[in-house]
Amino acid sequence: MSTVQSVTRALSILNVLAEHPNGIKITSLAKELDLSKATVHRLLTTLITENFVRQDPDTERYKMGYQIVSLATHFLSNSEMIEIAKPHLKQLSIDINETVHLCIEDQGQVLYIDKIESTQPIALYSRIGTRAPMYCTAVGKVLLSGMPDERYEKIVAETTFEKITSHTLLSPELLEREMKQVKEEQFAIDEQEITEGVRCVALPLFNFKGDIVASFSVAGPINRVTKQFIHETLIEKMKQTSATISRELGFDRKNQQK
Repeated sequence: MSTVQSVTRALSILNVLAEHPNGIKITSLAKELDLSKATVHRLLTTLITENFVRQDPDTERYKMGYQIVSLATHFLSNSEMIEIAKPHLKQLSIDINETVHLCIEDQGQVLYIDKIESTQPIALYSRIGTRAPMYCTAVGKVLLSGMPDERYEKIVAETTFEKITSHTLLSPELLEREMKQVKEEQFAIDEQEITEGVRCVALPLFNFKGDIVASFSVAGPINRVTKQFIHETLIEKMKQTSATISRELGFDRKNQQK
C-alpha cells in the first residue's frame, strides 16, 4: 500500500511529541526522526498553523497542540454516544420499521454518525460520515435550537439558503420562525425539504448538563410517515427513546427543573 511521505512524517512528529509532554527542541526532534532540521521545521510550521502543534515561546520547545485534545474529546464523546444510543435506536427502528439516524453538529453542518436501516424501501442520500445542511434537516433544526444565540447566528450568517426541493426553507427569517416552534415542541420536522417525498422527524439528546449534544431522526416516505402517524404514535415513541438515551448520557430532568 502506497503512503504519502509528508503525511507519514507529520504523523511521526505527533507520535514523538506525545512521548514528550514537556516539549522537545527541534534539534532533538529531527535527530529522533532521522530527518533534517529544515524538513522538520517545514512540517512543524504546517502543524502549528492547523493547531496540531504549539511552540513554547520561552523554551522554544514544541508540544502537542490543542486540536489533538479537541479531536480526542470529540472521538471519545461520539463513540460513547453511539454505543449508548445504538440499542435504543435499533429498537425504535424495529418498532416502527423506518430508518433512524443519529447526528451531531460539526463545523456548522449536520454530521451523520450512525444509521439504522429500515427493511422497507426508501431512497435516502444519507450514510454514516456524510454531512448535510442544518437549515433543511430535522436533525439540524433540533441541533440549532439548543445552541447559544451567538453560535446560532454565526452558523445562519454563514449559511447559503439553497433551494434543494420545492419545500426548502429559503431565508433566515423562515428558519427563525420555525426555530420558535421547535423550541416550544422539542421536536422538528423536515417536510420534504432535502428529499422530495421523504418526511423526517427529529428529537434531541441531552447530556448531564442539559445541553443538546446530538439529535436522532426517523425518516420515511410521506405515505408511511404521515402527519397523523407522527402526532398519534411516532412523537411519543421518540420521546421515550430520547428520555432513555439522555438518561444514560447523564441527563436528569428533575435536577434540570430545580
